[in-house]
Amino acid sequence: MILAALVNGLALGAGYALLAVGWTVLLGAARLVNFAHGQLYMLGAFVTWFAISRFGLPYGVAVPVALVVVAVLGVVLQLLMTRMTLDQNIVNLMLVTLAFGYLLQGGAALLFGGDPQTIDSPLQQQDLALGAARFTGQDVLIVVLALAFYALTFVVLGRTDLGRMVRGVAEDPKLAQLYGIDAARVYLAVFVFSAVCAALAGAVVGPRSPILTSMGFEEVIVTFLVVVLAGVGNLVGGLVVAIGLGLFTAFFGTFFPPAYSTAAAFVVLLVVLVVRPQGLAARR
Repeated sequence: MILAALVNGLALGAGYALLAVGWTVLLGAARLVNFAHGQLYMLGAFVTWFAISRFGLPYGVAVPVALVVVAVLGVVLQLLMTRMTLDQNIVNLMLVTLAFGYLLQGGAALLFGGDPQTIDSPLQQQDLALGAARFTGQDVLIVVLALAFYALTFVVLGRTDLGRMVRGVAEDPKLAQLYGIDAARVYLAVFVFSAVCAALAGAVVGPRSPILTSMGFEEVIVTFLVVVLAGVGNLVGGLVVAIGLGLFTAFFGTFFPPAYSTAAAFVVLLVVLVVRPQGLAARR
């Protein structure tokens, strides 16, 4: 039982991490918010399902298709918000992304329907075992992708010209533009990266359970929880907290009713915010 909860918690936490890395970069590096993040996660799952069920594409092809579709939506959303982004008008950004999220959810319900669907992934059918714990190839894929994306993001932000531009724009967009940095393009790149991360999370986590067009709200709240617990902009902390939260949720669901797992996680958040307002993994 303990080993099974450990394995399930690692897969669950890696899924949280994939969804959280986009939020971490968006909030920490670019000082942007996107309350449609959960709906982009949902669309990543549903476009993957649609490409498989309607067009007969294999799972390995359907996932990149979903990433491209959601990336285009991310471009459209960011272009609509270019002026608000440059002005750092956070309130308007929150309202616009929230409205866009509801539009995406309504459009998805009209296009895909309200019934639960299942993404057909061959890796989900591949049963593996570690002692008494059973898991699937899909679980392994989620963990590997989460680690790979965090490593790639850490390198890009810390050791490339693009990363330096992102940090410069985050510090002061107007000053960055005086130094010749195209802030609008930097914001666009960060926003699209965040959208792709959300879509990838939906596409690879989706096969583990039935998907619904109404999903996304709880996931984005949990993701926000991860970012706050880690300390905004802390990539390594985000990964650690995401895995820790996944383990907490899995173990809590093993010994208590799983329906209370999210509520229990928020209790942990409140305690952490009282004891350490700057975040659990933030530097002192």
